Amino acid sequence: MKAGLLAGAALIPTTAALAEDATPPSGNDIVITAPLSRSREDVIAGVSVMSGTDLVRNMRSTVAETLARTPGVSASSFGPSASRPILRGFQGDRVRVLTDGIGSIDASGASADHAVVINPLLAERIEVVRGPSALLYGSEAIGGVVNVIDTRIPRSIPENGFRITGQGTYGSAANERSGGLAVDVKAAENLVIHADGSYLKTGNMDIGGYALTPALRRTALATAAAGGDPTGEIDFAGNAAVKNTLPNTRAKTWDAALGATLITETGSLGFSYSHYDSLYGVPIRYATQLGEGQEAPRLDVKQDRLDARAEIDANGSVIEKIRFRIGGGRYRHYELEQDNSIGTAFYTQGMEGRLELVQAQHGGWRGVVGGQFLYRDFNVVGDEAFLPRNQTDQQGVFTLQQLEMGKLKLEAGARFEHAVAASKPRDDQPQFTRGKRGFDLVSGSIGASYAITPGLRFGVNLSHSERAPSAEELFANGPHGGTEAFEIGDPGLKKESANGAEAVLHVHGRGFDLEASAFYQRFNNYIDDFPTGEIEDGLPVYQSAQADARYYGFEVQGSVDLAHIGDTTFALDGLADYVNAQVISQSPVPRIPPLRVLAGIEAKNGRIFGRAEVERVMKQDRIAAFETETPGYTMVNASIGVHPFADHQGTSIILSANNLTDVVARRATSFLKDYAPLAGRDIRITARFQL
Repeated sequence: MKAGLLAGAALIPTTAALAEDATPPSGNDIVITAPLSRSREDVIAGVSVMSGTDLVRNMRSTVAETLARTPGVSASSFGPSASRPILRGFQGDRVRVLTDGIGSIDASGASADHAVVINPLLAERIEVVRGPSALLYGSEAIGGVVNVIDTRIPRSIPENGFRITGQGTYGSAANERSGGLAVDVKAAENLVIHADGSYLKTGNMDIGGYALTPALRRTALATAAAGGDPTGEIDFAGNAAVKNTLPNTRAKTWDAALGATLITETGSLGFSYSHYDSLYGVPIRYATQLGEGQEAPRLDVKQDRLDARAEIDANGSVIEKIRFRIGGGRYRHYELEQDNSIGTAFYTQGMEGRLELVQAQHGGWRGVVGGQFLYRDFNVVGDEAFLPRNQTDQQGVFTLQQLEMGKLKLEAGARFEHAVAASKPRDDQPQFTRGKRGFDLVSGSIGASYAITPGLRFGVNLSHSERAPSAEELFANGPHGGTEAFEIGDPGLKKESANGAEAVLHVHGRGFDLEASAFYQRFNNYIDDFPTGEIEDGLPVYQSAQADARYYGFEVQGSVDLAHIGDTTFALDGLADYVNAQVISQSPVPRIPPLRVLAGIEAKNGRIFGRAEVERVMKQDRIAAFETETPGYTMVNASIGVHPFADHQGTSIILSANNLTDVVARRATSFLKDYAPLAGRDIRITARFQL
């Protein structure tokens, strides 16, 4: 994988990603890291990878929902089509979502109702890097990185002259019909041509009960009993009665791509072009009292992008490999009114690239040096233009060095980045500040791991990271319907810095595996949107401001073989994760996931496999001002699958039942949790094949 070109601070083993299934882990797995690979037991931070059968079974329409049962991962859950990954409680601009190591080049970081323009349907695997070590991918990735790996730029020549992968799914909760097909063809001796396409269509999503929480239903019914809306525009009693189906959540998405790679004994050079097109609705934030507005927004999204990747095997005594990766695209989405007119339009164009020079190994010493750049031009036009046109430029250089001395392994990394954010409002936008801010960001890390005994390794890393405030945090000034807030930025914000520590334990033995990590981060000048208590344009005012903050928590996952009966193996696996986040001397950080525990039992008998699991998410009552408590819930899931061909594990058919008891589940991380619960009972059948 070439994702490491965005190398950064805290360049420690966690910048890796597995090429194997995340469950169960194995100490012998090879971690495909950028730029250096290693055994999984050498990784000194939280890393997860979803691939193979796990990926097929958990596949959903968004990357976030696909990963929602991964340790340390939650989702923003702004409806079934706009859900962004949340890592260790961090979301928005503190988490980077990548495709093959390059940013998504969209508007998803600006608002929770904006979809991430990365389709997981054709992913080979999805890698998750949690914690400050993810700064390998840029200084803004202080919370972590999600990297979706696909084959749009082929990496190898098909053995039989062609390679075909396809997948189709039906899901009952939203009448979901989706499918994707990818084809690689050997067109010449060293030339591979790639084509792929996918399509998804859903209806409104079923839920397990009422859309509104009991408290909001009571408020809406009281408003209706008091006379309701005299204009007759809002039916408060009707809002309280919305049940079993979540209106305005239909979606239709398709994308397609063409790619080609020239592969020789000394390297490769490849390109791809892709187009993404989606129309989806956002759950209605129902009015429950007089004075509240109510809309049923839909988003019309399009993106065109070009990508390229190159690798040269230098095989020199100083430089072993040279890698280059670049991508650029144009994105726009229209927020449509109920009469299909355009209310607000978002436009983004950008480019991101990186270069890495992999050093030749000398004894136990190896390393990499490199650089990256990122450019983004972002513009909002229309009724809810809460941001001026703005530009972001970043340039960074980095190094990562590793030294292995028997049982002891050492790593150190450093990164310097220069970031500039500029506001360029039009003459008819006097509410916005015109200006430019520049930031010099220095980050670094040092880590060590020690093999106490074979199969038992303990590691610790220490890191310092710095992040520049985003354009949204600096320049916002206006009503933002997506978050139901009047957002005000602060052009005088300072850079945000954090000092962190993480400890990791890997235990691997015959028939069992355990991986655990604990982390702590202390922030200076932590940036957040704080409520002022004022109301403007009918919306509560939130002001960007800075304060000290701290995050701590843990993740643990493991598996153990319970029994072998004939050809059938029964295994028990589980995970748990927890985050505690606090703005010092003020209040808890809002929208933080509570303690979660998941346990599953899996049976495998050659070509047949099955799984049952129970997930318990605890109540979240550590809340910020104006935030409501989130009740806990228990969700039961089960699946059974078969590999139809004994000698071909890449082909499978899986029948799964999710949320079997049809509970009403609400995520504490969602802006819409009080208005839009998660999907109800969902029966899914998925078929995947590889030729």
